[in-house]
Amino acid sequence: MCFGRCARCVGYKLLILALLCIVANTLLYFPNGETRFASEHHLGKYVECLHGILGGGLLVLIPAAVFIGLHNDDCCGCFGHESCGKSCAMLSSVLAAFVGILGSGYCIIISALGLSQGPYWCYLFPMYTWWSACQEPQNIVQWNVTLFSILLVLGGIEFILCFIQIINGILGGLCGLCCSDEEAYVC
Repeated sequence: MCFGRCARCVGYKLLILALLCIVANTLLYFPNGETRFASEHHLGKYVECLHGILGGGLLVLIPAAVFIGLHNDDCCGCFGHESCGKSCAMLSSVLAAFVGILGSGYCIIISALGLSQGPYWCYLFPMYTWWSACQEPQNIVQWNVTLFSILLVLGGIEFILCFIQIINGILGGLCGLCCSDEEAYVC
């Protein structure tokens, strides 16, 4: 098994998921495509936490870029030891994976809180009446529930992928980037 190829695959998946998180969080700012609710600050308190843009987006793009670059990394040295460059690169990817776990964890937590608290206009009503009581903007409950749920799922997938990369990075650091002789890198 080639650990570098696995990291690259995880990186591409994280890249797509991070971009989807950014889009979903941006859509939360514009219910029904209208900007007046954002400009009047009538959004839910968890919409403005930027959990999809910063957490599930930018903080996950960092490890995605690191993982994608691992397979083609020309690192030929680690603290003066030429033979361990690839292993050090794989072990350092574990740190990037922890950044991704922090970002995706933030996205998960804020999305769950956003689902439990509801839209801004619905705070005046008990939770069981949200679907009928929240009239302005139209379909705001469905909008928030859908987008917060999407962000929750995307953040969960990002979390799992970063956790997989932690295991992959540790194994790749211990075994070397590729364990088969034909795929071994020679510096």
